[in-house]
Amino acid sequence: MMTFMEEQKTTVPFSPTVRAVANVFSYVLHPLFIPLLVTFLAVTALPEFFTGFKGNSFRWEYDVLFIRVAVASVLFPMLVVVLAKALGFVDSITLGGQRDRIIPYVASIIFYFWAFYTFLREGASPDFYNAFWLGVFIAVVISFVANSFVKISMHTVGWGGVVGFLLALMFGMGMNVALPLAGAVLLAGIAGTSRLVLHAHSPGEVWSGFVVGVLSQLAAYLILG
Repeated sequence: MMTFMEEQKTTVPFSPTVRAVANVFSYVLHPLFIPLLVTFLAVTALPEFFTGFKGNSFRWEYDVLFIRVAVASVLFPMLVVVLAKALGFVDSITLGGQRDRIIPYVASIIFYFWAFYTFLREGASPDFYNAFWLGVFIAVVISFVANSFVKISMHTVGWGGVVGFLLALMFGMGMNVALPLAGAVLLAGIAGTSRLVLHAHSPGEVWSGFVVGVLSQLAAYLILG
């Protein structure tokens, strides 16, 4: 049976075209964009649960909510990575090594907990949305701890989180989310395959990331849902 280290070293050659496509998918399906995507889908599909944010809008409906999510989950983490690279704390903004991920992980833990805590204390967001942020926080904490031993795929952690969030809505609230769930599973597969094509992760790291993402969301829903 192949050991974990042997699995890490096993690579399959892919053409430059396939690698280029995989690289595009890696950027498009980057986990930093997932909280913003989930927020957009939740507000669009279930606006009745987010009426508390509608009155705080500036120029268009829910713009303040989207700005808050974008700042906490995209802007701040990206600024940390760029600053860490500029100061020489990380070797590459792609965070290819386990050491490179330490500072971004710590920063993301702070930002995601801040987002979860403020939404919870504000009381304007539904429980399932608060649970989503708690699940993101839990997943990043687990990934940070696991980073000392293995470089699990944050892409599949993120998309596994989307799958777990939709499963929580389906079984916890009885919502019919079969179509978006199928789409999330498909995108999770594309994200994971892209990371394998680029030799950024082993199959074990891809699958472990997906499991962490799913279980973190289900655990968060059990706590708050």
